[in-house]
Amino acid sequence: MGVKLCGYFVGCHSFNKVIILGRESGLKLELSDTPVQSLVPEPLRAAASAEEFTQQLPQYDKDMAKQLQDAEDAGEVLTYVGVVDVINQKGLVELRRYKKDHFFAQLFGSDNIIAFTTARYKNQPLIVRGPGVGAQVTAGGIVSDILCLASYLGAPSQFYQFLRP
Repeated sequence: MGVKLCGYFVGCHSFNKVIILGRESGLKLELSDTPVQSLVPEPLRAAASAEEFTQQLPQYDKDMAKQLQDAEDAGEVLTYVGVVDVINQKGLVELRRYKKDHFFAQLFGSDNIIAFTTARYKNQPLIVRGPGVGAQVTAGGIVSDILCLASYLGAPSQFYQFLRP
């Protein structure tokens, strides 16, 4: 249950992306000081099995239903987001409310979106959007890591040029 519970409900995937993007941006983010809002109610985090978890989960539906209804009443949606705040040098993962026309509210399926808000893109963030999971995305990430490592280790450019798509 650990991986599925971790990935889908607790925010581990978003957390990992925040840590990676933060570190790539030059921040010294540590796992221990990056808060993650879990979608799993506190009492269920110690469930002994998936069966116990799924049996007890419905008793917490009202809490989430209220959050959804409050957002809907305000013309908003709930979206689970990771934030890298370069100015304040911190990262976090949490459930936030966004207006239905906000770019974060326009995602479908396994899409990911990154909004870069910078001095140049302050009023209209630079948006990068695409698939967040899947064989091609994972393979592309692995090949990219191999190319970076090869370059870092001083491999001749002929070695890794043929690997590029």
